[in-house]
Amino acid sequence: MEPVSDLLGECADEASEVLSKNPPVDDVDPEDVDAYDLPDSHNKTWFRIDDVVVVFADLQNSTALGTGKHAASTAAIYRAATGNVVSIVNAFDADFIQIQGDGVFAIFWGDLRYERALCAGVTIKTFSEETLVPKLESRWKDDPETGFKVGIASGRTLVKNLGTPRNESEQEPVWAGKPVNFAAKAAQQAVRHELIVTGSVWDAIRDNDYLTVTCRCSPGPNLWKDVVIGKLTHDEDEAEGRLLSAKWCATCRDEFCAAILDGESQRDDAADVRDQVRRSQHASVLRRASETNRAQRRAHRRGAAMVGRRRA
Repeated sequence: MEPVSDLLGECADEASEVLSKNPPVDDVDPEDVDAYDLPDSHNKTWFRIDDVVVVFADLQNSTALGTGKHAASTAAIYRAATGNVVSIVNAFDADFIQIQGDGVFAIFWGDLRYERALCAGVTIKTFSEETLVPKLESRWKDDPETGFKVGIASGRTLVKNLGTPRNESEQEPVWAGKPVNFAAKAAQQAVRHELIVTGSVWDAIRDNDYLTVTCRCSPGPNLWKDVVIGKLTHDEDEAEGRLLSAKWCATCRDEFCAAILDGESQRDDAADVRDQVRRSQHASVLRRASETNRAQRRAHRRGAAMVGRRRA
């Protein structure tokens, strides 16, 4: 081990050299990017991918799940939870997968990236609600509520390997930019079995009937709810997200997912449902306006009464 002073000096020299000039950045075709063959840490070049979609799955109350349990039980919980999420995103051809503690993030790029990412996200929350949580709760009834919450974001990213130069075993890809960070913040705001997408993701999928319009089996027309992602308010467009609490319909899931992955987006039965959504939204706007007017009238009456008392 070299003296700490020498180590700090070397780090200072490296930081000064790197920050004195911008590194080269190559715009790459997504079709040419292999996430497991990125520039070595010794290589100064970064890759820039114009648009990726990130799915971030976070396990609620994960820290408390291991409390008071044998090591084997804790290991089983993580294998059943995190291990299966990895299997799910892999099944939808995620281009890069990384485990972060009890959570997982997966990055999709290239053809049908939004469709593959959304299918993966909805499948994760369906697995969480239908299988994972019932099994955990049946075995550990006194544990805190748990289950996966999912965030999805999109945007441009820079990537390269960082770590010990020329030693691949001591390097990891770094995904610089908004997508991973924003997906994580969206997941943090959700509660178990909820999926939140950022504004750009919603813009990309809003016209896809299979992703945004309920099937005939649904009891109501409203599938997604407006949500402001609190930790993204510095970026107004991305903060205006949407929240999904529904899971895959047991009857329609296979048909819908296959259609989405085939690039289909229009359904013959969607027009009637969209009309119901518009009517419901219009009624909601009128109701909020009426409530606002009533509140304003009450405030006006209170103000007038206070003025009357002061005069008296």
